[in-house]
Amino acid sequence: MKIELPEKRYYKIGEVAKAFSVNPSLIRFWEKEFDALQPKKNTSGNRKFTSEDIKYLGLIFHLVRERGFTLEGAKIHLKENKKKTLDNFEIIQKLEFIKKELIRIKEDLV
Repeated sequence: MKIELPEKRYYKIGEVAKAFSVNPSLIRFWEKEFDALQPKKNTSGNRKFTSEDIKYLGLIFHLVRERGFTLEGAKIHLKENKKKTLDNFEIIQKLEFIKKELIRIKEDLV
């Protein structure tokens, strides 16, 4: 899964939810469930997500939605193997990108 967001310092919750194709309420729910996900809030209380928050959300999305972990299972997995899981997730994303590019090149050659 590749998240399409423009390069910015902060992202609004609506932008993040749209990028993941989920409701903003799910993002807020995951924020309550996963302690490591702590977006900054402005004086109005609006959430401002950084690129690190987006990476962590991507990892949560991958574990829960793509690999079928329960929320408790995802929490335990992240707590025990956070660094290794994040590294593996980034490698998977890069490999998926390479695969898409190779398929595109193959189609261009035909």
